Amino acid sequence: MKFVLLRPLLEFLAVLALGLGTARWVAGWFGRRTHTYRPTAARQLRLLAWPLLALGTGLSVVPALLMAPRSAASPLEGALAAALVAVALALGAPALVLHLRYWALNHATVLVLQPKENRLEVYQHGQRLYFERRDVARVQRVTCRARATFWAPYDYVRLLLHDGREIVLTSLLADLEPLALFLRSVPTDRRAVAWAWA
Repeated sequence: MKFVLLRPLLEFLAVLALGLGTARWVAGWFGRRTHTYRPTAARQLRLLAWPLLALGTGLSVVPALLMAPRSAASPLEGALAAALVAVALALGAPALVLHLRYWALNHATVLVLQPKENRLEVYQHGQRLYFERRDVARVQRVTCRARATFWAPYDYVRLLLHDGREIVLTSLLADLEPLALFLRSVPTDRRAVAWAWA
């Protein structure tokens, strides 16, 4: 009886998701391309989808193991469940920790990048950080070396200014390759690391 309402609800959600996706795709044809980047829910969901799925899958066995009577679970089942939890944590936890770190760094940051107009602006907490491209002494571009991991999309750019200030822009804002291309005339240190902690 309880599945009578579940199936129409799931069908409605699938049609709604398909309709919204189609509307967004069509609106992209006519919309103006934005040059303002901020941490959006869609970007965060895109980065966190696989890590959260891995964590949810692996950690879903924990309540069943905790609530099962001790005599009902065999040692093999316990070992397999522990291995599943360990794999889920190994896959999802590093990406989740990086996401939280990047969110702490850039949740109140807005990046405005318009290469055709030679415009680069960074706002933090609604206040513009005043600098020009000529004020950037060095650029550190850090990417993830392990491309087949859930934390591979997490990377960052650190702008080192002549006056000693540092500005960290993470992949939580946008794809950072256009920014690195815009700053190609500035001396750049490129590093590929296993885990891009900013």
